[in-house]
Amino acid sequence: MREFLAELQSRGRSLVTFGWLNLALALLFLIFWGSTDAAVMGINAWIKPLKFALSIALYSFTFAWLLSYLKSERHRNVIGWTLIVCMSAEILVIALQAARGETSHYNTSSPLNAALFATMGLFIGVNTVMNAAVWVLFMLPGRTTLEGAQLLAWRAGLFFFFAGSLAGGLMIQHLAHTVGAADGGPGISFFNWSTRAGDLRIPHFFTMHGLQAVPLFWWLIGRHTSNPRAVVLGFVVIFALVSLLLHALALNGIPLFFD
Repeated sequence: MREFLAELQSRGRSLVTFGWLNLALALLFLIFWGSTDAAVMGINAWIKPLKFALSIALYSFTFAWLLSYLKSERHRNVIGWTLIVCMSAEILVIALQAARGETSHYNTSSPLNAALFATMGLFIGVNTVMNAAVWVLFMLPGRTTLEGAQLLAWRAGLFFFFAGSLAGGLMIQHLAHTVGAADGGPGISFFNWSTRAGDLRIPHFFTMHGLQAVPLFWWLIGRHTSNPRAVVLGFVVIFALVSLLLHALALNGIPLFFD
């Protein structure tokens, strides 16, 4: 483990540092949450920046781990810094809009809000294309230091992450995340996922975090079995079926949680 962490710090220093910076931002947003009653669409304005800072931190640490397996230093640097720029733009817009008391996503209520949403969407698009490029690199032979079940796990995780972006695309297309009701209604604590209608944020969240779930399953369970490839493949199939179910519920306006 010590050698792994040293290698991670050596090959993914920029992303690891960026992850820690976002954890610091999350702490700052948590303080803001506790010190203001400012609300956007019925919830504290700083909850959304807090969630995204935590998500970006996890994303950064994951990609530092993932990219450490690429043989090409040039690929690691280009991909790493592109992701940092894209995620910086996203968290900046989200925090700025929270401070202004405005929603950051799907907000075209004024020229400035529309421009900020379009800018964020542009960087999210670049990030998605970069993730697709990483998946291609992992699919090509000889580009990584991985093999067997571990390589399968990362390939599947990257695929789920890219597939989860499709739900994000649906939300952008419809300028809303709730299906069967207006955005901003009753929802569960913190995540605010709708308890009255379908919510595309649920399959988006679940599917994208396959990037962490599948490799962690290999690390914790799969590699300790007699046939790790079959075990990992079985987990991938189950994860995919659950993802499809969550998408079907959301698209048909059916809430996963009820109040």
